[in-house]
Amino acid sequence: MSDDRELPNIKAGRGGDRRLERADDGETATVEYLSYGALQRHGWSRDDESLFEKAAAADLTDREHGTIEINKNEYLLDGAENEGCDWPFECRAASCANCCAFLVEGDLEMDMNLFLTDEEVDDRNLRLTCVAKPASDELKVIYEARRADYLQNVVGEREV
Repeated sequence: MSDDRELPNIKAGRGGDRRLERADDGETATVEYLSYGALQRHGWSRDDESLFEKAAAADLTDREHGTIEINKNEYLLDGAENEGCDWPFECRAASCANCCAFLVEGDLEMDMNLFLTDEEVDDRNLRLTCVAKPASDELKVIYEARRADYLQNVVGEREV
């Protein structure tokens, strides 16, 4: 019997590579991120058009706010980890909300989605970072969305 850690395209823990194919052209996306925890601590609104400008001007740590470049072939969560970020996750299989992020600007395409409703994706702009790849050159995301009151209520009630 084979060990899953030896199979191609399977990420066993942090530091693996789940890109399904390598991009020879090196297409990347610039991702500006903000932690939901920082948003809460500062009393900022997710709907504030100047949210990321406020974050840039605040004395936030690199964990709370920053910019990374990731390959468009890799999932946002993996790209963030490869850049040294420590974002939350649990299943890496699109079946929970632990890796959820609010998409503020840009486009992220999810390969699959077993947890979020169409309304949550379309109207609330939620994305599962474990299965979402950049589809635009620039993104702004609020990770740790699982801390939002809405998701706190939904996560415990919904089963996949």
